[in-house]
Amino acid sequence: MRIIRIIALTLTVFSSQSIADGLTGKVMCGYQGWFRAPGDNSGYGWRHYSTTEKFKPGHCTIDLWPDVSELPESEQYPTEFRHADGSVAKVYSPVNAATVDVHFKWMSDYGIDGVFLQRFVVSTRDPKFRKTLDQVLLNCRKAAVKHNRQWTLTYDLSGLKPGEINLLIEDWKRLKKDHKVGSLTHDTSYLMHRGKPLITLWGLGFSDRPFDFQAWQTLIDFFKNDPEFGGCSIMVGVPSYWRTLNRDAVNDPRLHKLLKQVDVISPWTVGRYGTPDQAEQFIRKTTTADLAWCKTENIDYLPVAFPGFSWQNLQRTRDKKAKFDAIPRQEGAFLWSQCWSYKQAGAASLFVAMFDELDEGTAIFKYSNNPPVGASRFLAEKNLPNDHYLWLTGKARELFQNNPKTLSAELPERK
Repeated sequence: MRIIRIIALTLTVFSSQSIADGLTGKVMCGYQGWFRAPGDNSGYGWRHYSTTEKFKPGHCTIDLWPDVSELPESEQYPTEFRHADGSVAKVYSPVNAATVDVHFKWMSDYGIDGVFLQRFVVSTRDPKFRKTLDQVLLNCRKAAVKHNRQWTLTYDLSGLKPGEINLLIEDWKRLKKDHKVGSLTHDTSYLMHRGKPLITLWGLGFSDRPFDFQAWQTLIDFFKNDPEFGGCSIMVGVPSYWRTLNRDAVNDPRLHKLLKQVDVISPWTVGRYGTPDQAEQFIRKTTTADLAWCKTENIDYLPVAFPGFSWQNLQRTRDKKAKFDAIPRQEGAFLWSQCWSYKQAGAASLFVAMFDELDEGTAIFKYSNNPPVGASRFLAEKNLPNDHYLWLTGKARELFQNNPKTLSAELPERK
């Protein structure tokens, strides 16, 4: 009996690890996991639903309303918003394990491979809030194992001040020590790439923020070579024009010197085009050349696709005006045009931004097409089922798996 149990355990570990290596043929999503709600025991109120303690009609920071109908009732948080029939509109918090479990179940149901869990380095300054970040991380890991999905950690450098790079290094050391993140034996759902745990550093080379080449080099050296905490493959999130060093990218050849040391390059293209035709033109002109550059340097390439964009409510809290539904989803035609064009350009995998981004209206998880009414506007495509973009993202995965049924520029039909 003991021998049988050992064999079974060995097979389980091997199975988990065997699905975890490499990005080829996979479609992954970004997972913000940043929403909080009163009653979730985080102590952070309506974080990311609002900029203040007020979350009410006329004051919110989301342009999509989540569909929480499949979550446990105890994890559905009532708000001051009301649907057209007068019923109370509710939201969620990923601090709750059962909620995250449902999200990963959806990934499994629709064939999405997993997520890049976003972790803003500046948010780790506060030990209390960092505890909630750790809880979301553990929720993701547990759900990934249960539903045979994958996850990997993305450190977002946005807002990091010069000299603060050690915040990131110390956070990673703590996660490795306390939670065995990326461990082959303790974290079997963690995404491996080229035989090593993949870590993402997002925000290198953007021209709209301070840049520190020495700090970036320190991070690359640490994650690659540290004898105790290194040994990682590295992906970097970079500007759209990283290769040509213009527009949204710093005009400094040192960026290329850094990038030649990493394993995966992922340019951020959200908002760089707004129609299917514009997406096709951008990908044909820019992505094709990006892929050629990466092939020469033996670097993998993970392009970014997004379903649409809207952030009117968020901008209103900043006393700014923004067009509602700035980049229309077109019932999925916009997203599919990117998927198809990337595939035609030669991309082998895809990052969909994002799974749960309500703030900028890019979420692909189940959201309400019967959102609250009143002083705040929310996106809705009333002719579509609430899971349309989960389904379409699953079809994108079939496309990158070369399924002949999805090898078409035409938007897939749902039967």
